[in-house]
Amino acid sequence: MLENKLTNRYSSLAAWVYHLDKPIGRSFGDIAYYAQKLKDCKGPILEPAVGNGRVLIPLLEKGLNVVGFDASQEMLNYCDSELEKRRLATTLKKQRFHDFSFEQSFEAIIIPAGSFQLITDVEEAITVLKKFRSVLMPGGRLIIDLSPISALFEAAMHPRQWPIKNGLLTLSESKVSVDYINQSTVSQLRYEHWDDDMGLVKSEIDLFALRFWGVKEFELTLRESGFKDIHFTSNYNVDEYPTNQSHTITFEAS
Repeated sequence: MLENKLTNRYSSLAAWVYHLDKPIGRSFGDIAYYAQKLKDCKGPILEPAVGNGRVLIPLLEKGLNVVGFDASQEMLNYCDSELEKRRLATTLKKQRFHDFSFEQSFEAIIIPAGSFQLITDVEEAITVLKKFRSVLMPGGRLIIDLSPISALFEAAMHPRQWPIKNGLLTLSESKVSVDYINQSTVSQLRYEHWDDDMGLVKSEIDLFALRFWGVKEFELTLRESGFKDIHFTSNYNVDEYPTNQSHTITFEAS
């Protein structure tokens, strides 16, 4: 069965692959980084695009008060299941960047792993940043990871596969477009579920769109959105300034 083409949706196979590839607690350096940055937070913390809880759950286990939202119900289902296994509880909502709503203010908002780049329209990104600012407590912090703009030039990833009971999950990518003017890419991701006896059981095709930001560009965008005291670090090292070799750039603003 071939699902309809939609963009950045993390449907059933995509969520399954994500959960296998990035299980709870798998860190790229980000979990320890965020735990250190947030260790003195006494108030609530918001994680938009929380996914399966890869980052949220370890932070909860450290005693932090983290809530989250995500546009994908399938991803939230994994997060709920993992919370239940650990006898943890928090608030999770099925919401999107541009229309999320909570009744509380936050001491911090965190967006690890480049999820903010799923917003490909600049004006929408500014609107979302202004909304983040509006729900932060006075002196609250926004911490966002971005991939460097050099990622625009990266080739499609090689096909990958994950063994599962009685079968296999596979993922292949092909680049659909690269827009150097608008600093965005669109890739076609094909997910397939193979059964040892039945062959191909299910296939999903997603269009995966990302926008990339220059360091100074994003700093100016944060300022336009009302943030100040902006600084940035590289590769989850608080003492490392971004260079051409950086794989992740983390912005912090209050």
